[in-house]
Amino acid sequence: MGQLMNVLIVDDEPYNREELKHLLSAFSQIQSIKEAESGEEAIMKTMQHQPDVIFLDVEMPKVSGMEVAKAIQELKKPPFVVFATAYPQFAAEAFRYDAVDYLLKPYDEEQLVETVQRLEKKIGLGKQENQGKTLGKLAVEVEGDIHYLELKDILYMSRIEKRTKLVTMQGEFDTKMPLKELENRLLAYGFFRIHKSFLVNLEHIQRLTPWFNGAYHLQLEGSKDTLSVSRNYVKALRAKLEI
Repeated sequence: MGQLMNVLIVDDEPYNREELKHLLSAFSQIQSIKEAESGEEAIMKTMQHQPDVIFLDVEMPKVSGMEVAKAIQELKKPPFVVFATAYPQFAAEAFRYDAVDYLLKPYDEEQLVETVQRLEKKIGLGKQENQGKTLGKLAVEVEGDIHYLELKDILYMSRIEKRTKLVTMQGEFDTKMPLKELENRLLAYGFFRIHKSFLVNLEHIQRLTPWFNGAYHLQLEGSKDTLSVSRNYVKALRAKLEI
């Protein structure tokens, strides 16, 4: 297995740290999460623990998030920075420090998915995780029998109420496994979230068609279904598909 992300959350408000920690703990790419409650502590813990990523609040007493970002840039191996704040007016200044993203509170879970995927790409986790891996199978229980599905044969997955439908070359299967859990398990195998209700196999994407309000329609080889691509995922999806 390749290296996973080590994260440092910096925020002077305990509730905000706890909320972001809860959201990030759902991602299998994240190995450990440490916390700092001030800018001074953030700089100290960055030097001590050398995190891959810092989720950094802007408005903090004494040492601000911008000052932390400036200080850690002097390190030999500075971590990637994601600003996480309630103040949109600092966005332009944030990107002067090579910020990977600028998240606004309250956090949008779909945007957070995009952020983690962008970090994964920058750190090179995807390539590392795929090195030496053989394509596995997904076990699905149907009426007491366990079916082992070849991942390359799965076209897409959709969440309907409390069930997840798996559409494959051979037919459809149901599982109780949440879409989020499947996403975490299959991200390294070329599966990608395009909507809160859809996870697709990138290998089978045939066509993207503009729809309205920034959203797209997607068609897959081997399926007559048309899937919706949320505008929040379009940019990241196109980046995945383009060489």
